[in-house]
Amino acid sequence: MGLPCDWQISKQKIAHRGRYLLETGQWSDCKFIVGQEPQQQILEGHKLFLAMSSPVFEAMFYGSMAEKTDPIPIRDVQPEAFKTLLEYIYTDKVDLGSFELACELCYCAKKYMLPYLVEECTKFLWSDLTPNKACRAYEFAKLFEEPVLMDKCLQIIYTKTHEVLNDPSWEEVELGTILTLFDFDELKIDSEIELFAAIERWAKAECNRKSLNPTDSKSLRSVIGNVLSKIRFLTLTPQQFAECTGKSLLSVDEAYAILSNISSSSSNIPMPEGFSTNPRHRRKSPRSFGMNGRSSQKFGAVNPTNVTNSLCSWPGFNTTLYPSTSLNHPSFFNCELDRPESDSSWSYSTAIESNARKEPGSSSSYNNLPTVLVEGGIRDGPKYYCLRSMGQQTDCLNSGVLDCSVTFSVDKNICVIGVQVPTQVACEANPLARSADGTYTEILYAHLLDSEGSRLTYTHFTTKATTGTLVEIGFNRPVFIQKHKIYRVGVVFNKAGLYPMGDCVQRMTCDTVFFSFGVGNSADSIRDGLIRSIVFTYH
Repeated sequence: MGLPCDWQISKQKIAHRGRYLLETGQWSDCKFIVGQEPQQQILEGHKLFLAMSSPVFEAMFYGSMAEKTDPIPIRDVQPEAFKTLLEYIYTDKVDLGSFELACELCYCAKKYMLPYLVEECTKFLWSDLTPNKACRAYEFAKLFEEPVLMDKCLQIIYTKTHEVLNDPSWEEVELGTILTLFDFDELKIDSEIELFAAIERWAKAECNRKSLNPTDSKSLRSVIGNVLSKIRFLTLTPQQFAECTGKSLLSVDEAYAILSNISSSSSNIPMPEGFSTNPRHRRKSPRSFGMNGRSSQKFGAVNPTNVTNSLCSWPGFNTTLYPSTSLNHPSFFNCELDRPESDSSWSYSTAIESNARKEPGSSSSYNNLPTVLVEGGIRDGPKYYCLRSMGQQTDCLNSGVLDCSVTFSVDKNICVIGVQVPTQVACEANPLARSADGTYTEILYAHLLDSEGSRLTYTHFTTKATTGTLVEIGFNRPVFIQKHKIYRVGVVFNKAGLYPMGDCVQRMTCDTVFFSFGVGNSADSIRDGLIRSIVFTYH
C-alpha cells in the first residue's frame, strides 16, 4: 500500500512534517548501519535535514571528503541512541526515558556536535541522579568534561556514601572512581570497615570479569592497585578490625602489623609499607559508631590473648605454629616462608595460603620479596607495542570528525592498556599542522568493545602532539583480553587536518603474542590503518 497523497496538508508544523519523513522514510537519500551485531540496525535519513543540524553531517555529505559508503557504518553508537538523535534533529523533541539512554545520547550528540542536545542530556542526568547512578554519572561526566555534572555526582557520593557502597552498581564502577572516593576527607560512613568491605566486594567482581579466581588473595590484590593505602585502619578499634570483612585482601603479616598499631600508638612494629597512618575519622562528629553500634574510639591497649584469638580468624594464620603468641613475641616476624625459586609472582599470601612454614626463630628478611603489584593493578612487566606494518600510505583530510576501528584477537591472555595512532602529516597542504615547532593540540576519543559491542573501557584524550609521529592513548583502565576472543578498538579524531592511513598487515607477532586484525569483519576499511599499535602487557 503506497503512501498517502497530499500528506503535507494535515501537518501544521515543520516538526510534524519532519516526523512523518523520519517514520516513513519518504525521499530518504542516505542509510546508516548502526551498532554491532547482533543488535545492528539499518536506519534511513535525509542528507539535508542532517546537514542543516550538524556540521559533522554537513562535512560527511557535502564536504570535500564526502562519505561514499552506503550504508554508512556507525559502530560506536547504539541503535536506540541514534534513533533518538534523529528524532531530535527532525522534530526538535527528545524523549530520554532512562539514565542509560541519556548517557549514550550525550556521547552521540557530542560526536555530531549538537550542543543543545548535549545540554538536554546533562539536565536529565542532573535531575535523575541517585546513589545507584552517581558513580557511573561521575565517570561519564569526567570523560566528557562536564564539570557541573561531576560536582553534583561527587556531592551525592560523599553525602550518601553508605547507599553508594551498598548498591549492586558499586561492583561495576571504575578503579579510578574508587580511588577518588577513598581520597575524600569526609564521607557518610560509620567507619572504614565499610570501605574495606566494599573494596573486597568490588575486587571479587573484577576478578570474575577477568576470569581470575575471586577466592585467591593474590588475584584480589592484583586488581585493586593501591586502594588499600587509602583506608584509614588506625581509626578502627581492635575488635572492629578483627570482626570486619575484607580479610582475604590482607596477608597475616599485614593484618598483625595493622592490629598492633591499632592497639598501641607506641607499637614497635611499623605499619605495612604504603598503608595509611592517618588516624583521623572521615566524619566531623564527636563520636561515630562502627559495626553493631560500637563506639569507634581508639583504645590505647588491648589484651594480647584477644589479639591472637582475633588473628586466628584470618585466612592462613596457623594456630599450631603460633599457639599463644603475644603482641611482642618475636616468632611472628622470625618465621621464614618458603619461596619457590621458579615462581616470580610469589607473595606473602601465596606462601601463607600454601601453609609453607619453618620453625620459629629461624632468620628471615622480607625486604627482598618481589613486587607483584603496580599502580592500577597491573602486574610488573614490560609494556609491549604491537606495531602494525603499513603498506602504501594515503593521506586523508579530516574536516570534522574522523572515526576508525579494527577488530582483533590474540593467542594469549593479555592486558590491553592503550593504543597508538599517527599524528597529522606536516606539509603545505595541511596549514593546521604547520606551527613553528611542528606541534598542535590533538583531540581524540578511544574505546575498546567486546564481541557483543559492549564498551569495556574508553578515554577522552587531549595532548600536545608533534606532526609525523605516533601518539599513545592510555585507556581509563586496563582491560583483560581473553585469547581467541574477538574485540574491537575504535578511535575518533576530532581535529581537522591531514592524517596518514593505509592498508596494514593483518597478522603480527609481538614478543610471543600473535595478533590477528580484521577478524570476523571483512568490511573494515582502509581507515583501520589509523590504529597503528595495540599497547599491552602480559605474563
